[in-house]
Amino acid sequence: MDDEPRKIETQEVDSVDKPARARVEDADTSEPVVAPSPFEAQDLEERDPREELARKKDYLEGFLAQQPKPDPDAEEADDLEGAVVAAIKEIYDPEIPVNIYDLGLIYGVEVTADKEAIVTMTLTTPHCPVAESMPGEVELRVGAVPGVGHAEVNLVWDPPWSPEKMTDEARLELGML
Repeated sequence: MDDEPRKIETQEVDSVDKPARARVEDADTSEPVVAPSPFEAQDLEERDPREELARKKDYLEGFLAQQPKPDPDAEEADDLEGAVVAAIKEIYDPEIPVNIYDLGLIYGVEVTADKEAIVTMTLTTPHCPVAESMPGEVELRVGAVPGVGHAEVNLVWDPPWSPEKMTDEARLELGML
């Protein structure tokens, strides 16, 4: 090992030239980059190499352009509380393929005269992996319901959750009936 201290050299400059950006038009498309398999050789002769470099249609464009599908539960609900419950039913437990409302994690939904939604909920255990994120997701979804001015989620542990709190539909889905 060297006992000499390392020296760091610095250099001050007025400006730095930007490197040229690579462009697809500059690419050499006369030959494919990867040798084709014998099965693809005939197809490559018929294809235009520029088509392969062209950007494919972004799958999100169609998804983002879609209008939200009307939820029959929300349409039938003639009050804000029904719309809040319908929004909560869209949230699924990541470990169990059942929504959190039918799972029995929602203990109460209250909508005040000021159109504030207060949701009382629990989780399956205090050590649940989504203990930090699930209440926030419920608050975001409930707050996004048209007509709700403010959403508040109270996470409680008493009474503790048990499988008896699940609806019959949830039990049927999980094969517990």
